[in-house]
Amino acid sequence: MDERIVKFISSQKCITICTAENNKPYCANCFYAFIPEENILVFKSDRNTKHILQALANNYVAGTILADVETTGTLRGIQFTAAFNIPSDNLVEKSKKAYYNRFPFALAVPGDLWTVELVTVKLTDNILGFGKKLNWQK
Repeated sequence: MDERIVKFISSQKCITICTAENNKPYCANCFYAFIPEENILVFKSDRNTKHILQALANNYVAGTILADVETTGTLRGIQFTAAFNIPSDNLVEKSKKAYYNRFPFALAVPGDLWTVELVTVKLTDNILGFGKKLNWQK
């Protein structure tokens, strides 16, 4: 993955996770941590939320990561597709470490950790040039 994409994903904190059921889309915003060596985003959410129930039924998800901007000339954001997963094996500890190091207050919040393994990423970065896009695919 291009280092500029890794740097952008690592510098942000909130993703929008998009799921669908019966051709009806749904989106949720979540804090996340990034495990760059695995191309995985980790987030915490309750098992009974609409987005988790939909992702458990259909693990192909999409989403965005958008930086706060003041002008269109500094617009920067990610669009991605990913495979939704329940962390297992060695990813359980990596996920806990990444997420709780970044958001220690989340230890007191109920919910489970979930991962999305990035499949495609498109970074739009107007700082690199208006409409400049960097693409990555697994």
